[in-house]
Amino acid sequence: QVQLVESGGGLVQPGGSLRLSCAASGFTFSSYGMTWVRQAPGKGLEWVSRVNSGTGSSWYADSVKGRFTASRDNAKSTLYLQLNSLKPDDTAVYYCMSDQAYWGQGTQVTVSS
Repeated sequence: QVQLVESGGGLVQPGGSLRLSCAASGFTFSSYGMTWVRQAPGKGLEWVSRVNSGTGSSWYADSVKGRFTASRDNAKSTLYLQLNSLKPDDTAVYYCMSDQAYWGQGTQVTVSS
């Protein structure tokens, strides 16, 4: 059974940092690209970042480029998203998604003073 479990969200002040994790199980994690998406309150889904399966190369939305860093640890079957210089506009539920279109339950990030 495929499972993706996100964690690491929380309440943080503007300018702060968080590290999100996505623990995968039930499939060969190293063989699939992984994606982070987010959904802000009252808005649609927004693509945030993607990490390739092979080289681990990553891509970012313009809105987070230079502030967020995605990475993966294939030995731990875990995807990460380091969020720095957070802004109120980054407030959203963050989801990880595999190339097979499996999703996690999401983790809430709230940026507020």
